[in-house]
Amino acid sequence: MRLFAVSALVASVAVVPMAEASSGELDRLAREVVDAGAPGVVVRVDDGSGRPVEIAEQARWARRDHLLKASDVFRVGSSTKTVMATLVLQLVAEGKLALADPVEKWLPGKVPGGKAITVRMLLNHTSGLADYTADPAVVPSIVGKGRRGWTSAELLAVGVKHDPLFAPGTKWDYSNTNYAAIGAVLERVSGAGLADLVRDRIARPLNLAHTYYATDSTWRARHVRGYEPDAEHMPPGVPVEFRDFAGPRRDGHVDVSGNDPSWGGAAGAVVSTARDLARFHTALMSGKLLPAAELAEMRTTTPSGPGYGLGIQTGTTPCGEFWGHDAGLPGYFSVSVTDRTGSRTATMLVATETWVEFGSNPKIATASKALQTAMLCTMLGRPAPNSTTVSDAAHQAAIGSSRTTDIEESARPGRRSAYPASFRAQFAG
Repeated sequence: MRLFAVSALVASVAVVPMAEASSGELDRLAREVVDAGAPGVVVRVDDGSGRPVEIAEQARWARRDHLLKASDVFRVGSSTKTVMATLVLQLVAEGKLALADPVEKWLPGKVPGGKAITVRMLLNHTSGLADYTADPAVVPSIVGKGRRGWTSAELLAVGVKHDPLFAPGTKWDYSNTNYAAIGAVLERVSGAGLADLVRDRIARPLNLAHTYYATDSTWRARHVRGYEPDAEHMPPGVPVEFRDFAGPRRDGHVDVSGNDPSWGGAAGAVVSTARDLARFHTALMSGKLLPAAELAEMRTTTPSGPGYGLGIQTGTTPCGEFWGHDAGLPGYFSVSVTDRTGSRTATMLVATETWVEFGSNPKIATASKALQTAMLCTMLGRPAPNSTTVSDAAHQAAIGSSRTTDIEESARPGRRSAYPASFRAQFAG
């Protein structure tokens, strides 16, 4: 459940021919991510031509568990936030709640200071609520050793036990507790569960056959196997509480795909495919899911911070403007983006994630950076950079895009994550 690693991926670079970049180059770069240590990679890019590129690359050892396909479902982590924001804005359009509503109106007594925190502040991470994923009570579930499920109300209660980070509306900081609160608000306003809302308002109307809100570890279709290094092979620098994931051991890794993702809740529990995510983004950005006024609200970004709107982020690169989210849960790091019209879409999945949260594998980070850059530029119909010439400065800008900011001041480096604050380097998913 992370935030963008793609905001500054494109630098001053050499280029390769578009035809090569759209297939052979992307395939080569995906293979380099695997060669750097990733168990598997999925890429899907649609540049609006009607001929999407789909790629699946996999480590040889991982093929013994599962032969990876680009159509496999996976945990989309913080891309869930875009789905939840869409649900909220649909209810706003129907007059059932307002972005200016105080949280206290819908969750009386559940959020300290809730009279000063609005629904909009929850959606754009300016509430000041501390992140529940920093709480030791949630850590066993994150590493797959917890034996309980989580509800929105329970996750919210964990988050609000901690002192707020700042006064509501004065700064920006990425916190999953905001979306635990959003989940509870959605349930209160609609009278329905989140799984039903995702199914009835998003998946069924768009015919997204493989998109659903997960409430336990059960998979409903052929799925990507997600892995993390086992305790013996976990790189130095990873905190002790995250060095030993639960799951079957495989070639120095742990298969974490059977672990319960309910701790992600409204911040990160949706399951989907690269193709379904593309269809969702196309429908969202083209106005099929939201009226024009509510779509404009979603695209309204915070005065400071990393271009974050309501459950979605934007950025401008030399290749053009993108909208979307990145995402991470154990075993699954993904980036899903689109252009402003929804006519161009792209998704990348890497079937391991602690390397992002802890900066524990520079080889995967470098290879993934190059693939993300090429994917973004190919989506936007621009020449893709050569992976060997992307600058370190661009990479550092990308991984530093998360921040806590004073509305009145320039941005300061900060952190956000689905994991504890001790390593929130670039979370959102």
